[in-house]
Amino acid sequence: MKTIDGMNSIMGRLASTTAKQLLKGEKIHIVNAEKVIITGDRDQIMNDYLERRRRGSPHHGPFFPTRPEAIVRRCIRSMLPYKSNRGRAAFKNLTVSTGHDGSSAEKTAQKTVKTSYVTVGDVAETLGWKR
Repeated sequence: MKTIDGMNSIMGRLASTTAKQLLKGEKIHIVNAEKVIITGDRDQIMNDYLERRRRGSPHHGPFFPTRPEAIVRRCIRSMLPYKSNRGRAAFKNLTVSTGHDGSSAEKTAQKTVKTSYVTVGDVAETLGWKR
């Protein structure tokens, strides 16, 4: 099992590389999901996620997650062919969690981001997640 530390990782890049590895058959565990970042204007990102949350009905869906690990997991799922047997099998090899120190985790590139960004934890708190 490969462990990836999500701290300061850009969510799209993390999701695409993880999806490729899952399709190759690897088992992956992502830690520190609340510290994954989404680049862009903070207000626009928050409005986009609030719109996704409000879409549909609370009884019939679509259901959008509020927890940070579920948001990251959903992003990775969208990059997999999850409606096929191959995609479903790959998605089962993924685990995502929050609040780990990541000492034994593989460190992703810790580059400083020179644009505005927001963390998945902040987005989740806006959607109603309680730490």
